[in-house]
Amino acid sequence: MEFDFDDDPARCLRGYVRTVGEALGLRGECFCVQVEPASAYLPLDGHVAMFPDRDVALLWDEQRGWSVAVELGAGEDLVVVAHLGGDVLPPPSRVARWVERLLRDGQVPAPAPPLPRPAADDLPRRLAPYASATGPCAT
Repeated sequence: MEFDFDDDPARCLRGYVRTVGEALGLRGECFCVQVEPASAYLPLDGHVAMFPDRDVALLWDEQRGWSVAVELGAGEDLVVVAHLGGDVLPPPSRVARWVERLLRDGQVPAPAPPLPRPAADDLPRRLAPYASATGPCAT
């Protein structure tokens, strides 16, 4: 998906990610969105049982959708421990339920990576309803 950071699809992506964060109970501008390639990062409160001392993040990209990763240390790569699978743009409530269950139950399924999907040409259209969720200070 090609778009400018300030164009409508980019604003809509920020709105979608903000709405997912709100569904998770996160406050403020606690996320980062990159538009080329389209991806997002949301730090999470909580930990996964396999890595009790490591910070956890929710990641999204236009080909694989949502995943949960642990941060191994400053400057190191994130290690993906679970993928949501299914639609690349699931409803924010579905993402929140999945994350909450993953953190609550403490058991992380084997992170079988989903097959990369081709970048969906209809992402801008599907993200359009989230335009109103953006505020003036989105990142």
